[in-house]
Amino acid sequence: MNKKIATVLCVGALLLASAVLAVSRGFRATDPFSNTNPNTVENEATSEPVAILDNGLELEVLVNGVSLQEYQARGRRYIEALEGAEYEISLRNTLPTRVAVALSVDGLNSIDAKHTTAWDASKWVIGPYQTIRIGGWQMSSERARRFYFTSERDSYAAKLGQAANLGLISAVVFRERTRAIVPITPPRIDPLYESRRRGEAENSAQSKAGSTADGAMGRSSSQPVPAPDDESAATGIGRSVRNDVRWVNIDLDPRPAGEVTVRYEYRAALVRLGILPRPRPVPDVLGRRERAQGFEGGYCPEP
Repeated sequence: MNKKIATVLCVGALLLASAVLAVSRGFRATDPFSNTNPNTVENEATSEPVAILDNGLELEVLVNGVSLQEYQARGRRYIEALEGAEYEISLRNTLPTRVAVALSVDGLNSIDAKHTTAWDASKWVIGPYQTIRIGGWQMSSERARRFYFTSERDSYAAKLGQAANLGLISAVVFRERTRAIVPITPPRIDPLYESRRRGEAENSAQSKAGSTADGAMGRSSSQPVPAPDDESAATGIGRSVRNDVRWVNIDLDPRPAGEVTVRYEYRAALVRLGILPRPRPVPDVLGRRERAQGFEGGYCPEP
């Protein structure tokens, strides 16, 4: 299947690097053997952190420029969310060719807030051996809004009515097949409007078709997702920062080169999951003092 990809160049305070985006909507190549994906972002090299490595991609989550410690358990990777803290996602390409990375936070694409397959997603383009830092939701070609750890109820996904995949950061990397870059103009779509429009369309289709099978969840779509709560970690949509991007075409291998997923939770949840040890019991000093007695029989003992 042939698709065109759009790439965006960012030179903003958020990424502290140049970025390139690619969009996969409505474009087709004439080469029947060409598979291009149009949503990608490309950044200049920054730091080279020690991070999660998977088939050419290193990923780490940074707070104030410091990598959060990773815990491996239950066949997954976990980090501890710090309530209220802004964070960045560092992506490093360890391959000698350019790659395009589909990056989702809480199930929403970091570029357009859509929930799609990795192949259809807008992507960030990263040059050979380069590192980029994604610090927020891309709201336009010039502006982004910061990621920060918050409650499910306050999360960006909950505000969009897409709270089924909270607490997860996922990145899928695709290798470039050709080097040709052709600037294009991407469609102007507001992420918030698009998500609401898509949600209304899905609700309308469900009301007409009745209860339909949900393959991903293994249950009928008539069963609502549990309401967001105030105890579990999710990602909010924070302050605005300047982040310029441009779109380009890029030809990608349709087979993913690798995938990295990271679960994040507050400390209390990590303790309940058995990933972090339970703290030692705190001595009940006040209870001991409440049980004190004034007199007992006998004489004073020798110390």
